[in-house]
Amino acid sequence: MAKQAAGLLVYRTGEELEVFLVHPGGPFYSKKDDGVWSIPKGLFEADEDPLTAARREFEEETGQKIAGDFFKLKPITQKGGKIVFAWAVEAEVDAENIVSNTFEMEWPPKSGKMREFPEVDRGAWFDVDTAKRKINPAQAALVDELISRV
Repeated sequence: MAKQAAGLLVYRTGEELEVFLVHPGGPFYSKKDDGVWSIPKGLFEADEDPLTAARREFEEETGQKIAGDFFKLKPITQKGGKIVFAWAVEAEVDAENIVSNTFEMEWPPKSGKMREFPEVDRGAWFDVDTAKRKINPAQAALVDELISRV
């Protein structure tokens, strides 16, 4: 069965529509930018409410809680087969003060040394054109749907 993740596409309106994205932490993504940013998201269990999981994952990856009027977007499937369920919500996020949970891995490979890395190393607001360049290619459909609905 394909892995399932739930996440939030947070947006704000002003002079232009902007979306909040996060950059994955750890050594594999440290020098990568375009195509690797993501909505804050994470895996959830089959018996868990996906929106509840999306809100939990947002808080775990950013250190910030989100409230508002959530609306469901169409699920997307990423290249590796993971199905992402997402909700959009208009809200403010302090991109300068991201506090992420961490994960541990052997680094450098085959060194026997375990190191801890943040799951998310930074977050940022992007206009929609820039966001569609920065985001995981499959997730660009979420941005497109948001544009058509707000």
